[in-house]
Amino acid sequence: MLNLSLISAATYGYMGATRKPGSFHGSAFASSFNGCDAAGAKQYQWTFAAANRQLEGARVVKVWDPDVTWARRLAEVCHIPRVCEHPDECAEGVDAAIVVDDGSGEQAQYGITPLRKGIPTFIDKPLAMTAQRAKEIAAIARAAGTPLMSASSLRFVPDVVALREEAAQLGDVHLATTICGNELIYYGIHALETAYAVLGPGAVSCHNVGQPGRNIVRVRFENGRDLVLMVAERDYMRAGYQISLYGAKGWRTLQPDLTDLYLYLMEQFLTVVRTGKEVVPLEETVEVIAVLEAGHRSLALGREVTVAEVLGA
Repeated sequence: MLNLSLISAATYGYMGATRKPGSFHGSAFASSFNGCDAAGAKQYQWTFAAANRQLEGARVVKVWDPDVTWARRLAEVCHIPRVCEHPDECAEGVDAAIVVDDGSGEQAQYGITPLRKGIPTFIDKPLAMTAQRAKEIAAIARAAGTPLMSASSLRFVPDVVALREEAAQLGDVHLATTICGNELIYYGIHALETAYAVLGPGAVSCHNVGQPGRNIVRVRFENGRDLVLMVAERDYMRAGYQISLYGAKGWRTLQPDLTDLYLYLMEQFLTVVRTGKEVVPLEETVEVIAVLEAGHRSLALGREVTVAEVLGA
């Protein structure tokens, strides 16, 4: 039985906003391993997402959040035996640590201690809001020799995994589109990683021809493929996810089924913990952040921006 810790898991505050009770990802991860007291969860006014089933062979034994009251309530509902007073305590006496998306975009700070202590660590998306920060975190993991995983949950849903296999039937795919709602870096990572899961890495430049809040990013790859990444905030587009592939022999469009997506994500992390092998190379994880940042810069600068420029290569 693997013993896990959850860090920054009980409240959520988007980009500096006051943190609100509950955490969609934190509760989903906790209940994926420990189950939950469904009736107990309903007694609180908070964000709580119960998993449909439990993963075997692992349990959450520690939790920390800056709001200890809500950390205790998450622990109570999800049967977590210890609430920690400091995030670094979550790197003691455990087999792996899970740093939860808390809305800040800076949650990777809580992964540094477990990484340096050799504790396999999952850092929820996005790994960072800039490529340079993503490189720093990846370098810490590499220097310590510690397994680190950071990925969008959409990478591992079954129909996205199946689409990767089906893509070969379409012939050479020179054009593709991927779409999702909300902010470009923080949420656009879901759309971009869906495309990476299907088509692979290798982006070299971005040109954002959209408008503020409505991003239309042409992502060019080293093999000549063009991917159009469209990410629009809620004032302009309803949230959702879609990918389309345009091949020499056929087309394919998919709106992924998001049922149990966090279970599939945590299954992959358990594989990392048990084998020590990366399911998503860190270099690819950093590249994804660099592409999103390049798209963001391109709109501000009104020109094409290379991924190498963003990475400082």
